[in-house]
Amino acid sequence: MRSTTARSGATTGDRSPDRRQQAPAGPVGEHALTVTGLVKHWGSTAAVDGLDLTVPHGSVVALLGPNGAGKTTTVEICEGFRRPDQGQVRVLGLDPVADSDALRSRIGVMLQGGGAYTGARAEEMLRLCASYYVDPIDPRWLLDVLGLRDAARTSVRRLSGGQQQRLALGCAIVGRPELVFLDEPTAGLDAHARIMVWELIDRLRADGVSVLLTTHMMDEAEELSDRVVIIDHGRKVAEGSPADLTRKGAENELRFTAPRGLDLSLLELALPEGYTSSEPSPGSYLVVGPMTPQVLATVTAWCARINVLATDLRVESRSLEDVFLGLTGKGLRG
Repeated sequence: MRSTTARSGATTGDRSPDRRQQAPAGPVGEHALTVTGLVKHWGSTAAVDGLDLTVPHGSVVALLGPNGAGKTTTVEICEGFRRPDQGQVRVLGLDPVADSDALRSRIGVMLQGGGAYTGARAEEMLRLCASYYVDPIDPRWLLDVLGLRDAARTSVRRLSGGQQQRLALGCAIVGRPELVFLDEPTAGLDAHARIMVWELIDRLRADGVSVLLTTHMMDEAEELSDRVVIIDHGRKVAEGSPADLTRKGAENELRFTAPRGLDLSLLELALPEGYTSSEPSPGSYLVVGPMTPQVLATVTAWCARINVLATDLRVESRSLEDVFLGLTGKGLRG
């Protein structure tokens, strides 16, 4: 579901140099965001403990972790709302605290709590945010894209939770940012609104905007992100593309049904080194390892040699949720 948009669309648009706010650009590099050795304590607890993180230009990076893993603290430090105890953060080449004035016109921020004035009407809030930028997106157009046209004159406090969430997203992107921080952008949204947000994030990427998002929804991270970073107890425990992460470890499983009690020793001799086979329950067999057409052919050929008909053959790959739970555990977090 990778969509594109014209330059007059949701994101960067046509910004001529004479209209663009002249902010110090910082060093040009391959990353829109670089975090090195980040440490932040709350009392004696290390909320973030030596974290390294990068967001390449024009990419979507998903930051995943259980409750209390340090995601929101990390994002707030990157946004310049909190100071780190140790480490270095560079946003578009600049220090998010010392250079906050220069960065405000170049980044977009969507907070978990929304951050809108509750007495303001939806369109008023969006126009207020647009007024801070030199070349913003037309607020009325953005209201249409976000499905908020009918709620334009409704006060923020009277919007539904999903409408408030979409308005917060609009406020984050109305200034045509180069880098957007999205903290759980689809929390509380129904299926239709969630798809709309996914398409909008795809448009951001297509226009070269960099995105760092946090989410508890594994399918969302798998669908949207170029790279996933999983953290736990303030430390990075895994990083890679969704495809890479789901391939690692016990990569794939081949399951099939056949008469019970087969001698699998000859099958393991025929399989490449590192593969295992077992009979978890009577008549149900499992082969674990990277699945290729050759491995599948080896299993079926072995069954043919011993005159056994294998049925219900199916290859099952690990999901990102399987990877996440395997790294962070299945217990509930406070």
